[in-house]
Amino acid sequence: MMLVKQAGVWVNIFNCKLKKHMAAVFKANGINLTAEQFLVMDALWNQGEMTQQNIAYIIQKDKNSVTQFIDNLEKKGLVVRAVDSSDRRVNNIKLSPMGMEMKENTKQVAIAAINDILKGISEKDLKVFVEVLNKACNNIEKLNV
Repeated sequence: MMLVKQAGVWVNIFNCKLKKHMAAVFKANGINLTAEQFLVMDALWNQGEMTQQNIAYIIQKDKNSVTQFIDNLEKKGLVVRAVDSSDRRVNNIKLSPMGMEMKENTKQVAIAAINDILKGISEKDLKVFVEVLNKACNNIEKLNV
């Protein structure tokens, strides 16, 4: 039972430390993004224009949080909201030219930061880590009602 508790605690600690570290790395590199805002930007860089609902699903955040992230990204001039032509209740989010311009540097900084975090962890251990997290996420999906 203690090992199960430790697993939950360490997953939470890792998540908190990861977000803080990424924010610090971005700040040190002149990138004005939080870790969560980066997730939104990365989704848009990878998928292109999409609805707030799709962004929420991809980054696994609630709609209210995503609305706040997008509000802040819009204030920074990185994204643009556009009302969907077929459904006025839906907002499509797309990258602004400034948002597109920062893609390569930001992704390189993020990848370097993750590589630093994972330094000293073998590829074999990393594969097991990813498999275990994936299985745990799948179990959560099955439990959610």
